[in-house]
Amino acid sequence: MALLLNLSPSSSSSAFLSCTKTLKALTHKPLTGFKNRGFSVTSLHSTTYNSQPPPEVHTFWQWLCDQGVVSADSPVRPATVTEGLGLVAKRDIGENEVVLEVPKKFWINPDTVAASEIGNVCRELKPIISVALFLIREKKREDSPWRLYLDILPESTDSTVFWSEEELVELQGTQLLGTTIDVKEYIRNEFLKLEEQILLPHKELFPCPITFDDFLWGFGMVRSRAFSRFGGQNLVVVPLADLINHSQKITTEGYAEIKGTGPFSRNLLFSLWSSVAVKAGEQVFIQYDLDKSNAKLALDYGFIESKTDRNAYTVTLEIPESDPFFEDKLDIAESIGLSETTYFDIVLGHPLPPMMLPYMRLVALGGPDAFLFDLSFRSTILGQLDSPISRANEELICRMVRDDCKSALSGYHTTIEEDEKLLEGGNPDPRLRIAVGVRAGEKRVLQQIDGIFKERELKLNELEYYQDQRPQQQSSLRIETRA
Repeated sequence: MALLLNLSPSSSSSAFLSCTKTLKALTHKPLTGFKNRGFSVTSLHSTTYNSQPPPEVHTFWQWLCDQGVVSADSPVRPATVTEGLGLVAKRDIGENEVVLEVPKKFWINPDTVAASEIGNVCRELKPIISVALFLIREKKREDSPWRLYLDILPESTDSTVFWSEEELVELQGTQLLGTTIDVKEYIRNEFLKLEEQILLPHKELFPCPITFDDFLWGFGMVRSRAFSRFGGQNLVVVPLADLINHSQKITTEGYAEIKGTGPFSRNLLFSLWSSVAVKAGEQVFIQYDLDKSNAKLALDYGFIESKTDRNAYTVTLEIPESDPFFEDKLDIAESIGLSETTYFDIVLGHPLPPMMLPYMRLVALGGPDAFLFDLSFRSTILGQLDSPISRANEELICRMVRDDCKSALSGYHTTIEEDEKLLEGGNPDPRLRIAVGVRAGEKRVLQQIDGIFKERELKLNELEYYQDQRPQQQSSLRIETRA
């Protein structure tokens, strides 16, 4: 049995590299959006912001006013906030009130790229890559029509893909470290392909050299700021709307829709609303994603939450090809929608996923229990895996899980107590707080998993096993046959 409690990038990095989130709609709104941002932290208290934004933000706002996107009557304005930049209410805003509407001509999406000078050479690129390349090219152009927007973008976020090697050391032992390394490797490989296929063969379109650091910036900006998977838009950056920040106080994901300006109009608007009432001078927030763990929030956006159920650990279970019953086990796993390698996300304070123990029993199945692979048992084996098969099978599971938990916990360079002291100390460095919060959360989940199987181990003598009941069933069958 191969039971791996270690780095599992396939669970986290896939979420970072693709935009396929299923969205939850408000009952009275037809569409919703999934927001990716880099400037955001958890806000637990209302704060009033009266300071003026930086000059470049004021210039950007004035440009939007001149273009008719906003006006003096707009309910929100950009402002300098705790997170960097955000949207602040100019007056009291009601629950589910629309706060901003941005016409399509001010969006940046694959259609924008296709209509630009580089459109022909970007047709085969992934949406996130083409939009990232577009932003980088426009940033290097002094005469770019997007100049005023690009001037307000940060040089980086606190996403772990922007961390230095010294900062990443603080993630030692965490699954987030492995995922971050894999994602950065993915970004580097995409850049090398881009360089070979587009940048070097078409230098006339890219007069200013584009480096890997440029590409990392563009990729990070799109990934942290783009809205995706709603209204037929797979990925769209919406200037001004992308300043909106996240709060854990917001408990619904519905906050935006794409709509036409009339029943037969092709002129689309990105409509953003506040899901809660907001007082004048307070910041307007949204919920980026209710399902992401702190590790995924740190990777995508560069922040974590204090809620315990944001702490998770991915358990990787695998049926080894060397297993003498590999084909049988794989066939059974696939019949219940699982595969050779399966990932289970364990959330702090939550029970184990329903299919985790049955899959473990299947992977550990062998020896005297191998009779269950006989075709005569195939129709009932799925139900049998829901309960303990034999003491040997259950004991093996408990021992291997607990051993792997201890091994994983030994990989961190600090204890939970040391992490808690650092968090209580109010360290102002946001990246250190992210690192400490993530590694402490992972350790708590590992301790929870170990505790679950320790308790199960202590009850092994009390459990009812199918292997023990089988002789009685066979005896009953023989008696009935004689009768």
